[in-house]
Amino acid sequence: MDRSYEAKLKYSRVMLKVSGEALEGAQGFGIDPSVLQTIASEVAAAASEGVQIAIVVGGGNFFRGVDRWDGLDRATADYVGMLATVMNAICLQSALEALGVQTRVQTAIEMQEIAEPYIRRRAMRHLEHGRVVIFGAGTGNPFFTTDTAAALRAAEIGADAFFKATKVDGVYDSDPVKNPAAKLHRQLSYREVQDRGLHVMDETAITLCKENDIPVVVFNLTKQGNVLRAILGDPEIGTSIGVSVDGAQQQHEQQHEQQQHSLDYEAEFSS
Repeated sequence: MDRSYEAKLKYSRVMLKVSGEALEGAQGFGIDPSVLQTIASEVAAAASEGVQIAIVVGGGNFFRGVDRWDGLDRATADYVGMLATVMNAICLQSALEALGVQTRVQTAIEMQEIAEPYIRRRAMRHLEHGRVVIFGAGTGNPFFTTDTAAALRAAEIGADAFFKATKVDGVYDSDPVKNPAAKLHRQLSYREVQDRGLHVMDETAITLCKENDIPVVVFNLTKQGNVLRAILGDPEIGTSIGVSVDGAQQQHEQQHEQQQHSLDYEAEFSS
């Protein structure tokens, strides 16, 4: 494969989070087959390069628990949303298998006729054997988003990076749809995301990534080739959030403190 931007794999095992809304394409609901096939072909290409790929798919193209109607309690709505993620998971599995990619769906809610139950060691064994693993039904618990489910699974399987596929090019300082002059951030620390209240993913998910040193890359799913380029480590794709940025910031702060301490000492000594 012609890949001038990366001589070798940057990540050996990754978590790819695909929003349900991204799957609906221009339809506004359900699954756009062309979008599904594009994602599957790029995941297949990355897998053929030797990357171990786990995927979490949202369910917002069918149902979102937060959009429930009056009379439907939040817990019930979240369970309905979990079932929506399973529909997306098995459709993506079918698209991948049509391309010859061995794929397994594991669900946090047991439904043995269509998927395996989530078992961490089995999921890792599948990955080691080159199979793509799709996690459905979120965490299996209400009140948690699929972003949090993806971050949790990424930590459990020891993923090297968390890729969040969205409809925009990365993280901006304001809404790029409403503000054409919005600035795209290329690199951010976990701390900046939290302190600035940037809407990358929910706070629980970003905290899980931070505590487990999992870098996050937010990128545009709708541009052909981006999924493959992101997974293979193209630095020009999206916004990178992670350890290296935090480490540099911490080192800078430590250097500043040391310089300030030296100045204070010199001032005290000279007096």
